[in-house]
Amino acid sequence: MKEYNSVDVAKASVEMAISSRSEEEKLIESFKENGILTVAVDIGGNITSSIPKIIERALVASKRTGIIKDCHVHDGAVAGATREAIIQILSKANGLNVGGKIGIARFDEHLSVCIFLSIGLLHLNEVVIGLGHRSIPKL
Repeated sequence: MKEYNSVDVAKASVEMAISSRSEEEKLIESFKENGILTVAVDIGGNITSSIPKIIERALVASKRTGIIKDCHVHDGAVAGATREAIIQILSKANGLNVGGKIGIARFDEHLSVCIFLSIGLLHLNEVVIGLGHRSIPKL
């Protein structure tokens, strides 16, 4: 099996975040064949009031799919990487309604969380992406 570094895992999380629902399952299987665990989850709403819900959705999806174990070290890594991604998008989306996806990928100790959003402002849509990375012990 090929070894992947943090850049490869980050690319996988970005691919998951920007994929359509129909592409998602194919990507998950393709990454899994290469040893990369992935998941994607939809998010939306007012970005400021949705921050706790976004972190919660990332945690639940990661645990449900076996990307992380149910322990505080892994929980903290997902929450921290998600928070980092949120910080990167917040200045562009602060106070506005957003809709998009979280893409999460893991290979060995590399964990990456990508948030890809469309920001609604009347009939003008802006697009923003944020990325966070953490290192955690191997499963």
